Amino acid sequence: MRRYRLQGPAGGDRLQLTETPRPEPGPRDVLVRIGAVSLNYRDLMVFENRYAGGGVRDGLVPCSDGAGTVVAVGDQVDRLAVGDRVAGLFLPRWQGGPYDERYGQDALGGGRDGVLADYVLFDQEALVAVPPHLSLIEAACLPCAALTAWNALFGGDPLVPGQDVLLLGTGGVSLFALLFARMTGAHTILLTTRADKRARALDLGADAVIVRSEVPDWPSAVRALTGGQGADHVVEVVGGANVGASVQACRNGGQVHLIGAQASGDIDPTALRRRNVVLRGLYVGSRSQFQAMNRALTRSGARPVVDTVFPFEAAAEAYRHLRSGVHLGKVVISLDPATV
Repeated sequence: MRRYRLQGPAGGDRLQLTETPRPEPGPRDVLVRIGAVSLNYRDLMVFENRYAGGGVRDGLVPCSDGAGTVVAVGDQVDRLAVGDRVAGLFLPRWQGGPYDERYGQDALGGGRDGVLADYVLFDQEALVAVPPHLSLIEAACLPCAALTAWNALFGGDPLVPGQDVLLLGTGGVSLFALLFARMTGAHTILLTTRADKRARALDLGADAVIVRSEVPDWPSAVRALTGGQGADHVVEVVGGANVGASVQACRNGGQVHLIGAQASGDIDPTALRRRNVVLRGLYVGSRSQFQAMNRALTRSGARPVVDTVFPFEAAAEAYRHLRSGVHLGKVVISLDPATV
């Protein structure tokens, strides 16, 4: 079977295609034939050796987000069967309840090998069935970006119909948050740095789009669009100095959900206290949240936004496309030639 490994120093052509025997499942293992893998910004950081305070081990199989079909199971497996379509958990040990730091030690494509391979072996508890209406390309977009957006809007004080949601940018998390907010009947405002993405964001259902270069004081623009109150939920994926502006764009008593491998920087707590804003950090989500999200997707029939699909052999090109920042939605690598 084929699989990619990250080998060599940062800055070079680290993505190396290798051949290895197909793994065999143990008693509680499930062997999945991967159909598609989607990229996250975190995968780019891993590739460039900028992740987890100094990089990851040499030889790592990258990428956390994959979907495929079960082709073999161990003799003690009782959750899944051959032929089931599944996706793996970003955090394989987080089944439910509050997050524990030890779960992050073996996140796919970071602490342990990821899914950029023909076949991947999972513990049966580290998989979920994917919504039946989604292709494997679409289902591969769910484990990190979609679940993070779901956790942001429904894992704390949950979003309710009619509330205002501010989304930063047009990456995977933000567009999934847009999708979930629309499913809930919320009012959505999307902030972008690129004027050329305004029309597409409106087509995807954003109620309003603010272009930062056109509106330097964008927190005031957000408050103007929300009757002077500010957004109930801010999906904050930038970090650093941007957090202060997001707090100003949030209503009194609202929530700023701090997500992802963000820019660093000090946070002044004064505005948080004065505006009674909850600053909530989060890290993807659990299996129980993944299953709840999939039920909602199945009932609604909603689909992810896929920007570009690359063949497995062009994985390096997919990384370059992600790095360019021109994408809108998810960048996917397909292992099925018929889907490219």
